[in-house]
Amino acid sequence: MAAPSGAGARRLWAGLVPVLLLFAAAEEGPSTAEFDVRPGGMVHSFSRSLQWQMSIGVSEDDKLFSCSVWRPQGKSYLFFTQFKAEVKGAKIEYGMAYSQAATGGQSDVPLKAEEFEITETTVAHKEGKFRSELSKLVIVAKTPHDEL
Repeated sequence: MAAPSGAGARRLWAGLVPVLLLFAAAEEGPSTAEFDVRPGGMVHSFSRSLQWQMSIGVSEDDKLFSCSVWRPQGKSYLFFTQFKAEVKGAKIEYGMAYSQAATGGQSDVPLKAEEFEITETTVAHKEGKFRSELSKLVIVAKTPHDEL
């Protein structure tokens, strides 16, 4: 994955070190992936061998960024015990979790509201309410201010 270019995007990426606490599957246990992209005009890459895709985008005004993690096949065969996605250096404006991602003309199927919770910095399962199905997670976050 390449970092966005431009001075504003470099400030955004320098101020944010996205940490995704990727999904804890009953078979594999918790998995954490951290990556740090620094300013300087260089392209940085992050890759991880998983059967999921992740996309990160930045708005034209560099105030919002989005992160989506999903299973391209639509529905996951994994049984999840928990999940949590966290942003640092920004406040979540929108978050949604889905039991099935859109494929073959089908729409995304959201989790029931009681299965997950959204705070200013996380989207996570609700203990005892989450029914162990997760195929997509979407977060849109806003940076608190511009650097001078």
